[in-house]
Amino acid sequence: MEGEFMGTFLAMVMVFAGVILLFKTVRMVPQGYQWTVERFGRYTHTMDPGLHFLMPVIYGVGRKINMMEQVLEVPSQDVITKDNAVVKVDGIVFFQVQDAAKAAYEVATLEIAILNLVMTNIRTAIGSMDLDESLSKRDEINTKVLNAVDQATHPWGLKVNRIELKDIQPPRDLVDSMARQMKAEREKRANILEAEGFRQAAILKAEGEKQSVILEAEGEKEAAFRQAEARERLAQAEAKATEVVSNAIAAGNVQAINYFIAQKYIEAFKSLAEAPNQKFVMMPMESAGIIGSLAGIGELAKEALERQPSRAAGGPPPLRSGG
Repeated sequence: MEGEFMGTFLAMVMVFAGVILLFKTVRMVPQGYQWTVERFGRYTHTMDPGLHFLMPVIYGVGRKINMMEQVLEVPSQDVITKDNAVVKVDGIVFFQVQDAAKAAYEVATLEIAILNLVMTNIRTAIGSMDLDESLSKRDEINTKVLNAVDQATHPWGLKVNRIELKDIQPPRDLVDSMARQMKAEREKRANILEAEGFRQAAILKAEGEKQSVILEAEGEKEAAFRQAEARERLAQAEAKATEVVSNAIAAGNVQAINYFIAQKYIEAFKSLAEAPNQKFVMMPMESAGIIGSLAGIGELAKEALERQPSRAAGGPPPLRSGG
């Protein structure tokens, strides 16, 4: 019985040792990873993703390196700017291992080393800027930190792809001061724009009044010109009428003067009677004078009718005297 037990135990030990040796011999590297191989503790080569066979005891797996792009959270830290303002800054880092052997054996704690480099360079970049610059030039800070960290981690077989500052928080009292300053600046710009609007409105109003005065003066000038032209033509007509009457008198027709005086007399009396502030007109006048004038007009018309046959016969016009 004891012999059988020992045989069974040895068989189980052999099976167990065979399974262990099998697992030590056959290695499967997952996609996105690379494993380093060591021979008696010394690095020999790197295994890519896939199935590999290793001689147990002599060869072993050293480090399992993630070759995918990774993200590290940069914890928040206090940073002093160039003008002695304290701000809280945090961010994220995107990096990828390019050489598994260097990442495994050139640095002990890879992620901690990357975080320390990033935090140090963030303090350096922001410390060289004023507060306003650090708040407005975030892209410039990202670029500076990225270049510095990428150069520093290159010997470790890394490629730092991006570094982004997530938040830059000034102190609360400084934020309130900046808000008041921004409000005052906006009110200043609003007042300037309002004053500029009033100025433009005044200029446009003055320009409109100027144009109105100019147009009114032009209208008065044109009206005066038209009135002068009308008076000139009226004077020419009066002169022509006077010339005609004078020629008629010079020709011996004394009735023309009676017609001319009677016409002016009647026109003056008509204007006086049509005045809007006159309801009743009483004025002394001789009816014989008016009748005589009217008689002279009738005589002048009769004489004109009698001249037509005599002119046709070639005789001289008769000469009459008016009453």
